[in-house]
Amino acid sequence: MSFLETLRQWDEATTCADGEDFTEALRIFLSIQEPNSKILFNIGSLHLLGQDLDAAEKAFDFSICKDEHLAVAFFQRGLTFYKMRRFEESLADFQHAFKTLRGNQLIDYKALGLRYKLYACEVLHNAALVEAELGNWEKAQQNLVKALDLRTDAKLGLIDRALESTLRQKLFKIVEFPTKTLFKPNKNYVAELEKKDYLGKAKLLASVVPQDEFIGFAPLQPQVESSPTDPKEPEVLRALEGEPHTVLFEFIPETSGELAVVPGNIVFVLQKGKDNWASVVFNERRGLVPYNYLERLEISLSSKQNIGTSNPPSRKPPARPERNQDLTRSDSKGEEPQLKPADGNYVVKVRYTFNFAFLVPGGSSYATLIDKISEKIKVAPSAVTLSLTAEVTDQSELSADTDMESVWSSATDGRITLWCNTKEPSGVQLNEIQLVALHTYDSANPEDLTFREGDTITFLSRVNRDWLEGRFNGNTGIFPATFVDDAKISRQ
Repeated sequence: MSFLETLRQWDEATTCADGEDFTEALRIFLSIQEPNSKILFNIGSLHLLGQDLDAAEKAFDFSICKDEHLAVAFFQRGLTFYKMRRFEESLADFQHAFKTLRGNQLIDYKALGLRYKLYACEVLHNAALVEAELGNWEKAQQNLVKALDLRTDAKLGLIDRALESTLRQKLFKIVEFPTKTLFKPNKNYVAELEKKDYLGKAKLLASVVPQDEFIGFAPLQPQVESSPTDPKEPEVLRALEGEPHTVLFEFIPETSGELAVVPGNIVFVLQKGKDNWASVVFNERRGLVPYNYLERLEISLSSKQNIGTSNPPSRKPPARPERNQDLTRSDSKGEEPQLKPADGNYVVKVRYTFNFAFLVPGGSSYATLIDKISEKIKVAPSAVTLSLTAEVTDQSELSADTDMESVWSSATDGRITLWCNTKEPSGVQLNEIQLVALHTYDSANPEDLTFREGDTITFLSRVNRDWLEGRFNGNTGIFPATFVDDAKISRQ
């Protein structure tokens, strides 16, 4: 399905929802073949409105997979888990939504097409209620006290009443998202969908050909075999699902799933993987391009004029990043990586400071799990703690003595979720490389790691010669190698 058709159906579905025809709106949304994270969020909200909690959970799962930084999706899934009385998962989602706020009082989603403000104090309010449902009254009070520091004047009464209830160890009412509120497409792009007839209808006046009734245009004549000076541009800017980027270096594909681009092309990044490959759209075609070959571009419909081919940079392009073999990627469509259970295999989803997943054979031992996870997060196996629930207890914690048969028997549809925590064992120093930031790096890309000059960053891996992956202040992302003192890495 083309982007234009997706945009048309998205607009049609939200129009039905505005008229409170939610059944028809949901039918249209479900017919969209390649929904983005916002459309999937809308699907989940409509399922939640119809009390179909299982379908709502799956829709929010897919929305988060498309955009793991969409805090309101974590908030909505937390509400779904709460209604399903899956309190531990609900608490984990509220905590993740609060973390995504990054210390801000609120996120206003109006610019993204959603008339809703997600308040940090309301997220903490719901987290406190879930703690109370679990019997953790002291933690509930701590969340509400923290909420008081982040509340606005309009939310003061809400937090005060909740705090008063916890002091009496009584439950209080959860703050719900208005489920009739949906992400809407940008009206400027919807207006661009209307076809304009600038030429009018042709009329034949005279012709040298007898009985000629042709009133169209003659076919194009064969052109010389050379690349055009200016690349063909899309009919509508692809801000619907992707971010505009300029190509810095020529990229020659080696597989059918990769896309050939030259310097100056404008591509739209749909999704960037951990292996530094980006799924992009260029002239109605999808494919994979190394992300370090691209540079983000801020453009709009009103300012989009005379975009042509720029001169190639003088320096050589960076090395191709390695493709992540743990992920199954659609080479034909360039879709995002997904893990799928295969015969005899299980999908293990791990909740850490960042979420990730991998495949293991059914009945794998505890040692196999701990080795794969420690390799991924770059922490020694002895410092990793695994648990079947967000709250680590004697019953939920996994160890070498755990009966793994019972663990695998609890898997649903070949999938299991584990919570991962790390700690430094007594007398044992973790094998981590610490890097000092030489400059401040503040990027708008959600995949990048933001830090200030002088901050200490934990090195995780080298993406390629120009980019590193690291962890700082509980966040994981990539950053330019030239922004830190990497002498310690060079000595490894």
